[in-house]
Amino acid sequence: MDDWRKRLVQKLEPILSEPDPRVHISAYHDMPYAIFPYTPADELEVRGAITLLETRLVHKGKRVHRISLAECLQQAIDEEGPLDALVAAEKRHGTAAVVETIHEILAHYRPLVDLVAERLPSGADPLRDIVFITRTGALFPMYRTFSLLEQLKGRMPVPAILFYPGTLDGPAGLRFMGVMDAEHNYRPKIL
Repeated sequence: MDDWRKRLVQKLEPILSEPDPRVHISAYHDMPYAIFPYTPADELEVRGAITLLETRLVHKGKRVHRISLAECLQQAIDEEGPLDALVAAEKRHGTAAVVETIHEILAHYRPLVDLVAERLPSGADPLRDIVFITRTGALFPMYRTFSLLEQLKGRMPVPAILFYPGTLDGPAGLRFMGVMDAEHNYRPKIL
C-alpha cells in the first residue's frame, strides 16, 4: 500500500469518522483543518481515493462538501477578463508576467479565500459536515496554499482537509508540487 493510501485509510478516515473530528484535526479552534500531502505524480489516483473516502464517510452519516481550487481559479480568471487576454499577455510579456498577474488576481482582485468561503456549506454542522479542498495543484506556481490557510482562520466553520500535492521537507515543511522552496510556517496539522 502506498504511503498516502495508508495514511488516508488508517489515519485520516478514522479521524473524519469521529463524532467531532475537529479535536484530532487541529489544536486551534479557529483553524479546524489539516493538510494531507501526497506526491504530485499520484494526483489522479488520489482523486479516485478521495471519491471512495467520501462515499464511506457518507455511509457513516457525514456530509462531504468539495471545494475545487481549480474551479475557484477559473472563476477568478473569468471574472477578471477573457482567458484570451492572458494568453496574449503571455506571448507578449512571458510566463513570469502572467504568473504574477494571476497571483495578483487571487490575492487582491478576486481573493482566493473569498472564493473558497463562498463555497462553504451554509448552516453547516461541525459534527456532521466535512469540507475537502481539492485540485490544489491548479494553483501552481501562481499561488501558495500557505496564504489561503492563514486567511481561512476563523472563516472555516467545519472540519476541512486540504489535499496537497507536494512533499514533506522535515517534520513540518512542505514543498508545493515537490519543487517550490519549502514553507515551514504551516500551523495546520500535516496528516
